[in-house]
Amino acid sequence: MRRVILAIAGTAVALVMLLSFKTHSVTSQAAQSPVVASTPSASAAPSVSAPSASSSTAAAPSTAATTKAPATTTKKTVTPATKTVTGDAEDTRYGPVQVKVTVTNGKVTAIDAVEYPQNSPKDQQINSYAIPQLDQEVLAAGNAAIDMVSGATFTSDGYIRSLQSALNKAGVAS
Repeated sequence: MRRVILAIAGTAVALVMLLSFKTHSVTSQAAQSPVVASTPSASAAPSVSAPSASSSTAAAPSTAATTKAPATTTKKTVTPATKTVTGDAEDTRYGPVQVKVTVTNGKVTAIDAVEYPQNSPKDQQINSYAIPQLDQEVLAAGNAAIDMVSGATFTSDGYIRSLQSALNKAGVAS
C-alpha cells in the first residue's frame, strides 16, 4: 500500500512539473517574429556594423596622433590594437554561418553576423531571435566562450566555430 501511494504521489509531482514547463520558442518567438523579422535586416545589421566602422575610424586618427607626439620626444606610446577580422564561413545543416569581429586589446568590441541561413520563413524566425542573442553573449563575454541558443543549435554551432576562426586570425586566445 505504501509503494502505491508513493508511486501515485511521484507521478503527480512529475505531471505537475511537466505541465508547468515553459519554453521560450512558443511564447517569445511567436510574439517577436512579426516585429523582429523585419528589424534584423533593416536596423540590427547596420547598427552593429556602423559602430564597428565608427569605432575603427575613431581609433585610427587617435592612434596616429598619439604615435606622432611621443615619437618626436623620446619614446613611442602603446596604442590600442584594433583589428577587424572575418571568420571562416562554417557550413551547417541549413546553410553557412559567418561572422565579422572587431577586437581591441584582445577583447571583442563589435560583432556582425555576415551570413546566416535565411532561406525559409522558419530560418528567418529562428535566426531573428538567435543572432542578436548570440551577438549580445559574445560582447558580454568578450570571447568565444558562450552558450548555444536553444532552438537554434545548428546556427549557434556554426556561429561559434566562425567566431573562433575569426579570433584565431586576429591572434586572440579564448
